[in-house]
Amino acid sequence: MTMKKEWNEFIAILNREVVPALGCTEPVTVALAAAHAVEALGTKPQSLLVQVSGNLLKNGMGVGVPGTGMTGLDIAAAVGALGGKAELQLEVLRDLTPEIVEEAKQLMADGNVKVELAETDELLFSKAIVTAEGHTASCTIARTHTGVIEVTKDAEVLESNPLVEEDASDESWPLSMAAIYEFAKDVDFEDISFILEAARLNEAIAAEGLEHDFGLKVGRSMDEDIALGLRSDDITSFATRFAAAASDARMDGIMQPVMSNSGSGNQGITATIPVTAFARRLGKSEEEMARALILSHLTAIHLKHHLGRLSALCGAILAATGSGCGIVMLLGGGLEEVERTIKNMIGTIAGMICDGAKTSCALKVASSVEAAINSALLAMKGTSVPGTDGIVDDNIEVCIKNLGRLGTAGMIETDKVILDIMVHKKDHS
Repeated sequence: MTMKKEWNEFIAILNREVVPALGCTEPVTVALAAAHAVEALGTKPQSLLVQVSGNLLKNGMGVGVPGTGMTGLDIAAAVGALGGKAELQLEVLRDLTPEIVEEAKQLMADGNVKVELAETDELLFSKAIVTAEGHTASCTIARTHTGVIEVTKDAEVLESNPLVEEDASDESWPLSMAAIYEFAKDVDFEDISFILEAARLNEAIAAEGLEHDFGLKVGRSMDEDIALGLRSDDITSFATRFAAAASDARMDGIMQPVMSNSGSGNQGITATIPVTAFARRLGKSEEEMARALILSHLTAIHLKHHLGRLSALCGAILAATGSGCGIVMLLGGGLEEVERTIKNMIGTIAGMICDGAKTSCALKVASSVEAAINSALLAMKGTSVPGTDGIVDDNIEVCIKNLGRLGTAGMIETDKVILDIMVHKKDHS
């Protein structure tokens, strides 16, 4: 089919938002800021100060940092400063060595790594300030996980970039569910075959999660339940445990990249694995799987656009909604069934909170995937939550905007309470 003008923009959005990431993207963005700052400094840092937004702090407190066996933004900043490679972007920690990790631990032990809350209205903000031999350099990242807005050395601005505009207005945003579905269905396969790399990366990390004891072992535990006769080995169980296993491994800090979506590895996993699981079990071709993956990932991006990068709403439900749509496509459903799936998801687990990135995210991934499959199967039977119920609307785009409004304006106070609870835990221990 002839490439429509707007389809090039859809492909550009996919190439921007679906990228490899090593480790949870919040600690990684801190590591990336530190790596940029040290490159500007030009020498090994003697001290390191990181200032972050509350939402970034929330998402970086409890998740494993690849290659370190530790959690926290301080170790992420330290290894990023001492061994990170800024040109690798979200894979900045790819080339860490045990020696670098030990050096980073020593820098922390000597009291030379500090993390503090920044005074900023940005939800995603990270500034790394490094010093050595009387010189100081800094790097500020904001709005997106790789969005460097300023690099300085000794008060001289070396690099300055505008904040990425995230305008959610109808006029500037090209995606809609009708347009996404048409693109996924009709675009030439060779123009979207690149999405199969998401399947390769995320299935590989899922296999590791099933093979080894990572995090809460949610996926591996489901495998054991099957052996005990407590679960069946059906397609839904396969999709759920495979996705959970990938999250288990990722949140525990495995040194292996995943294909992310909208700046989140867990969202990338959740938008990918359930679709590939259904495609494998149903014996679908690579082209059929690729089209379903495109529908899934673009749907997740579309929903996330109305929500913002970091919020009090768990991103796994958005990605799982995408995968539910992809599953519908694999089952032979059309746009009507896709829209029913989204309404069913928004009518069920729309309010799941995000209380930071951590090993228990695998449980949220599992719950979201099960809900998505249930939503998709109901949709295929002609069932959807009616537009008169709750925040659901008969108009699918209004329905999606309602979800975005819930997660932004509606959960501002929720976000504050979650962060307050998390940062004051030590006061009660």
